[in-house]
Amino acid sequence: MTPSPVKTIFHLDMDAFFVSVEELLDPSLKGKPVVVGGQGDQRGVVSAASYEARKYGIHSAMPLRQASKLCPHAIFLDGHMHLYREYSDKVESVLRDFSPLVKMASVDEAYLDMTGCERLWGPPLQAAHRLHEAVRDKTNLACSIGVATSRLVAKIGSDQAKRNGVLWIVPGTEAHWLAPLEVKRIPGVGKVTERQLADIGIKRIGDLAALDERFLTQRFGKWGLALAGKAQGQDAGAWFDSEIGEEEAPKSISHEHTFNEDTRDLDLLRATLVRLIEKVMKRLREHNLHARTVQLKLRFEGFETITRAKSLPEATNIDRDVVEAIVKLFLDNWPKARAVRLLGVHLSHFTDQEPQPNLLSTGDDRKWRGALKATDRLKDKYGEGMLHLGGALKGVYKDRVHEAAPKPSKSAADPKLKG
Repeated sequence: MTPSPVKTIFHLDMDAFFVSVEELLDPSLKGKPVVVGGQGDQRGVVSAASYEARKYGIHSAMPLRQASKLCPHAIFLDGHMHLYREYSDKVESVLRDFSPLVKMASVDEAYLDMTGCERLWGPPLQAAHRLHEAVRDKTNLACSIGVATSRLVAKIGSDQAKRNGVLWIVPGTEAHWLAPLEVKRIPGVGKVTERQLADIGIKRIGDLAALDERFLTQRFGKWGLALAGKAQGQDAGAWFDSEIGEEEAPKSISHEHTFNEDTRDLDLLRATLVRLIEKVMKRLREHNLHARTVQLKLRFEGFETITRAKSLPEATNIDRDVVEAIVKLFLDNWPKARAVRLLGVHLSHFTDQEPQPNLLSTGDDRKWRGALKATDRLKDKYGEGMLHLGGALKGVYKDRVHEAAPKPSKSAADPKLKG
């Protein structure tokens, strides 16, 4: 019986992706501290920072105003999400030339299963260098690639290869290579788990690998068992549940907006809700899904936050249906005397089945779907800021984009914080 070939997994991570795309638009930005996500005097958080900005301590998810204090001379940009998606599609196209098994983990990172591709592309390290050059040649963007026998080690490898490098962890050396690295390098280990491990003297992955599985399970439950596997370089835990190349539908879709100043302006609040709904519904249609549950997030001055959800009579992908439900939730739960800091819209309970035709509304729904498909195409081509429902005109604002992978389930990640 022929033994199974050794797994060869690539993890490709685009270097400072959003900033790099902005530099293609404006080459004068190169070599300067650049922050994407909004202006330095605005609320909101950093979506991405150039390596020059990172030298000042600026990082993603940091409040924009804090970033401005750390580097007052930084160049702050709102960002162009439609262009980032466009370049992400270009990168994915290159990846699929190398392997049919590709999983886009986020807009700027992906896994490739290159097992058995040696005849086409050569041994792992040579194939990785060829892919690295192809991405650069086709997109004019830099990337880093980790090569290993598991997704976990490949992902850590691409991080260690930054920037603009390639790193191959030779099969059989995974645990030895991981041992001196800090435990926070493990995907899913955030500040809470890092602190809990430090409390028992665990600071390096090698320290973690030396612990008994039973002890980790008693201490951390299922997450402890996953940690034991990860310390050995295994794809343990729900972070890696699905196979590379397997299409995975989202469990939920959401968008939020933080106002620069707390507001009681009903027209602005209503318009912003409509704009948020446009964004989540477009993403819903991109996945060919229909949502049954809608949820409103409402944060007041002082950071008090409430959420209110409603199940719709039937699943939908038409903006109108969700606008009616969300606006009613808002009006029913907003004390008009209170200023609003943040609004959010969340969709869940998806189905890929279209609702049964309703004799009273089929024609109207068909017209809505046709119009929305046309506007979606125009937004893809010219950007999401080009077209809006009439009710959203006063709520127009720049995309707040976030350079982050989808959050894993709690069985695979830090139960409180993601690192």
